[in-house]
Amino acid sequence: MTATDQAREMLQVAAAAAQAKGGEDLVALDVSEPLPLVDVFLIVSGRSERNVAAIADEIEEKLLEAGHKRLRREGRQEARWILLDFGDLVAHVFHEQERTYYGLERLWKDCPVVAIEPVAAAAAE
Repeated sequence: MTATDQAREMLQVAAAAAQAKGGEDLVALDVSEPLPLVDVFLIVSGRSERNVAAIADEIEEKLLEAGHKRLRREGRQEARWILLDFGDLVAHVFHEQERTYYGLERLWKDCPVVAIEPVAAAAAE
């Protein structure tokens, strides 16, 4: 089983939004095999709590504008690790220190990486 086309489209919207707000070290993992209810994890780092919150807010706004429904949001108040659950896509926006500590890439290392289009290429379409 692999990530659906819809999940990949959502990923591109979310990645472009994250990059627009200074998100760094973006990694997308296809978790559709071990997790039947989610296709893609997007993992993003921010440099401060304010940056993490801005990245998460922009991802949420752009996905809502694209017609996707948010199922859950957690961690907004502390802004150290914000989780945005949009069903097929779950975005994890981390403060740099939390990302290193929790090591999601290490936990999901057996899952394939999903390519993220450069923002310039996505904007040109």
